Amino acid sequence: MRSVMRPVQNILVFQGGGALGAYQAGTFQALHENGIQPDWLAGISIGAINSVIIAGSPPDKQVENLRHFWELVSSQLSAPLSPQDQMKRLFKDWSVVSGAIAGIPGFFSPRLLTPYQLLLNPDARISHYDTDPLIKTLDEIVDFDRVNQGDVRVSLGAVNVRSGNFAYFDNLDTKITSRHVAASGALPPGFPPIEIDGEHYWDGGLVSNTPLQYVLAADGFTNDLCIFQVDLFPARGQLPRDLLEVDARAKEIRYSSRTRMNTDEFARKQILRRAARRLLEKLPPELQDDEDVMLLRTAGVEYDVTVVHLIHRPETFDSHAMDAEFSRATMESNWKAGYDDAMHTLTHSKWKHRRRPKNGIQIFDLARDRVTD
Repeated sequence: MRSVMRPVQNILVFQGGGALGAYQAGTFQALHENGIQPDWLAGISIGAINSVIIAGSPPDKQVENLRHFWELVSSQLSAPLSPQDQMKRLFKDWSVVSGAIAGIPGFFSPRLLTPYQLLLNPDARISHYDTDPLIKTLDEIVDFDRVNQGDVRVSLGAVNVRSGNFAYFDNLDTKITSRHVAASGALPPGFPPIEIDGEHYWDGGLVSNTPLQYVLAADGFTNDLCIFQVDLFPARGQLPRDLLEVDARAKEIRYSSRTRMNTDEFARKQILRRAARRLLEKLPPELQDDEDVMLLRTAGVEYDVTVVHLIHRPETFDSHAMDAEFSRATMESNWKAGYDDAMHTLTHSKWKHRRRPKNGIQIFDLARDRVTD
């Protein structure tokens, strides 16, 4: 018998991807409009920025504050994109060059390599840009007291520069500040490592560009889980036609972080756990207290897991530096794509009529056919 859905804990998992992060803001707007509020936000790099803006804003200000941030960082170039592919590429390339030369408002600024800077500022010797503007922006937009009061769990991924170990700043045990967010997005050699408690951290995307594995490895849940996995780089794509497209496609593959592999592996384990639990229930009473049986019983995951893939999939090859292209037109395009993909998913008949999964997990990727519907 198919059972109805039970109460769920909503988890938003935000991948890193620089300027593409406007897609995540669009998906959140759609979720927000459909009454879906996160119980846990897990993000890396730009995903960490979006996460703390959401968690650090009252519900009626979340979309507004996301919009404020994205309009600020895209305020430098606001010319519309040309419908012609070649002109669109030229405009995007110019946007990237402009950001590289002048920086991005409210995000990062280029360093002036004066003798004073080179001699007395260690960060100037190991990075091209200063991320103090981002720290100031976050301190203005985000209520970090709200972030740390724990109503919404927040987890931000980074990597320890000296040990090379992946690290999570989690408000369950860490008081998160704007510096923790900047650490999660400190991608070298552009940005300097951020010092926190005597250790230095770089962008978590150097190890893994998605917090999905961290979320799937957690336990102790009392409700079922609904995980919205919002990815900015598609694993699947087109065959490149020139060297710039080779660069773009290689970046997509490198930073897609094997999302589908993680979910497929978890699905396989969840199916085996449920099968083991059903088998244990069939054992005779004299074996119930057997040491091996008791060990197997602890491996079971009682809650059901629903994973919803929302993946930024450009219809044509984007700029080879798509994650550094902060023009207003591209930001609006990415935001709309995220909004449309999420709305398509939430209004899809398969989503609206979903049931509890038989084997403890179900995976939806309903937005991929949106352009052909």
